Amino acid sequence: QVQLVESGGGLVQAGGSLRLSCAASGRTFSTYSMGWFRQAPGKEREFVAAISWNSGRTYYADPVKGRFTISRDNAKNTAYLQMNSLKPEDTAVYYCAAALHYSGTYQEGYNYWGQGTQVTVSS
Repeated sequence: QVQLVESGGGLVQAGGSLRLSCAASGRTFSTYSMGWFRQAPGKEREFVAAISWNSGRTYYADPVKGRFTISRDNAKNTAYLQMNSLKPEDTAVYYCAAALHYSGTYQEGYNYWGQGTQVTVSS
C-alpha cells in the first residue's frame, strides 16, 4: 500500500513557475513508477508526465514538453513536477500516481493516487 500526498499547487501568473511535490509513504517507493495527471474543469483527467522507478525513462504529454520536468528522489520518497512557462490552459487539479508493474502514460496502469493539488494560472 502506498499513500501519496501532493503539495506545491497555487495561483501563478502566466509565464511563471511552480514545483509540485508528491510525498509517498512506505519503504517501497523506489520500486514504483510515478506519474502526474491533471484534470481541468469540465474535462477528463489527462496524462502529464511519468518517470520510471530508477529515473531511467521519462514521458511527457505533448502540451507540456519543454516546459515541465518530472523527477524523483527515492531517498526522500518524493516525486516532483517542475512547471515552467505556465499557461492559463495548464489550470487544473494535478494528481500524482504510483504504478508497481507499469511505466507509461495510461491511467489504468497506475495503482495508487493522491488527492490532488490545484494549480491556477492567470492570464
